[in-house]
Amino acid sequence: MIGLLIDKLLDPRFLVMILAAVAATATVLTLAMPLLAGDNLGQRMNAVAIEREKLRQRERERMVRGDRTSLRQSPRQYMKTVVEGFNLTEWLGQEAARAKLIQAGYRGQSPYVMFLFFRLIMPLILLFGSVFYVFVLLHMELSPLLKIGICLAATYLGMQLPYIFLKNKIQHRQLSIRRAFPDALDLLLICVESGMSIETAFRRVSLEIGTQSVALAEELTLTTAELSYLPDRRQAYENLAMRTDLEGVKSVCLALQQAERYGTPMAQTLRVMAQENRDMRMSEAEKRAAALPPKLTVPMIVFFLPVLFVVILGPAVLKVMALH
Repeated sequence: MIGLLIDKLLDPRFLVMILAAVAATATVLTLAMPLLAGDNLGQRMNAVAIEREKLRQRERERMVRGDRTSLRQSPRQYMKTVVEGFNLTEWLGQEAARAKLIQAGYRGQSPYVMFLFFRLIMPLILLFGSVFYVFVLLHMELSPLLKIGICLAATYLGMQLPYIFLKNKIQHRQLSIRRAFPDALDLLLICVESGMSIETAFRRVSLEIGTQSVALAEELTLTTAELSYLPDRRQAYENLAMRTDLEGVKSVCLALQQAERYGTPMAQTLRVMAQENRDMRMSEAEKRAAALPPKLTVPMIVFFLPVLFVVILGPAVLKVMALH
């Protein structure tokens, strides 16, 4: 049974069939996921409301007792045990990872512990998996040095996988925020010009913009909570800029800080920043449209032109072959 399994794994046609099945499944899932995905706005906003209550409780306890109390959800016990047992916080912990987790939408101690856990586990999994495949299953005439290099490359890939996953999540989240932010600024401008305070305007915009960008609605709701409970309002704007890490959001936060510091009319500041962000979004769309023809050159040469030649020259070739 094991010999048959090994023969199948080493059969090129079987491997091609497996890869084709995986590619077909991935294509179907990619096309079907937007149709099957539910609206998680209510769930995310509920999580933000819980975070707001935690922030309120923490600030109250800090003002009363002068200390900090952790009210966040604890991580899974086995992950916490592994992280504490190997002292990964000392060896692998870093503040940059915490900032990246926040930018990806993961807050609290639990995501940080999971990140450290997978930073330890993934290199070991890929190391042992590559050693088993290269030295046991793969019966190819490779030098031992090349096999060791393959195993080391797999281990390095395992070390980078948590960062790659985190970077991908950050890019998707930033894209959602970047697309909806100019509209959110227009709504914020309307709310401020109607006489609302900046906290009420943020809360109202977070409710309206959630159908377009859940990530932006979440960030605005957290900013509303921080504006209400933090002793320094400037810190709330700085936290928003840090959580999003977008130039447009950073410029708006800086402008809001300057408006509150020097007494500049908030509506005028928001109007200027809304126009700038809308121009930035339009220029980015024009840049992507201008870069489209060079990107289509290689696919056209590789996929379209051979088919076109076959369609045009195929009948002539068949007639010539029939004559001979």
